[in-house]
Amino acid sequence: MPTLLLIEDHAPLRRNLADILALEGHRVLTAADGPAGLRLARNEQPDLIICDIMLPGMDGLEILAALRADAATAALPFIFLTARGEAPDIRAGMKLGADDYLPKPVARADLLDAIRTRLHRATQQRTFAPCFDSPAPLVALGLSPREAEVLLWLAQGKGNADIAAIIGCTPATVKKHTIHIFEKLGVETRAAAMLCALEALSRTPP
Repeated sequence: MPTLLLIEDHAPLRRNLADILALEGHRVLTAADGPAGLRLARNEQPDLIICDIMLPGMDGLEILAALRADAATAALPFIFLTARGEAPDIRAGMKLGADDYLPKPVARADLLDAIRTRLHRATQQRTFAPCFDSPAPLVALGLSPREAEVLLWLAQGKGNADIAAIIGCTPATVKKHTIHIFEKLGVETRAAAMLCALEALSRTPP
């Protein structure tokens, strides 16, 4: 049974989301402010964290930065759930290492799909133990530096809009890079490209 940590200061929304997640078979931990959420994340090591950005005591970006700076929590899947959906907020969260960004109000199906996807990605990453510090290993696959950068984020489960916000271009440009990546790797799907990337990022340099 996966353990999820929900950090949300709005009590009715927190209870509603916790009920939805519990009905899906998850063990749900909740926190109403930033410091409490960070303590739970460190003490309980949940399988995934869902966190608002605007929180009392410590905002979501600060929580994510603290978790990513600690080796014990650096790899925890982290989803932002917030009313702040502007591009600068998305870019800031993604560059800190957020795995997804869902604006409020979020449909139940979208939330559950995002959770399933991130839990699956986490399992894949544990299998391959990739290092996402640099796109250099992906250039060795025959990609341009820009294509390697796009594939680095794609391998972490980011969509075209997220990648565009992170690297500072349009989703259409990301789509063009993705098409070229597929052609150069000889694959037809994002899942296949991701697998190639995870394998390359997991190799130990000679």
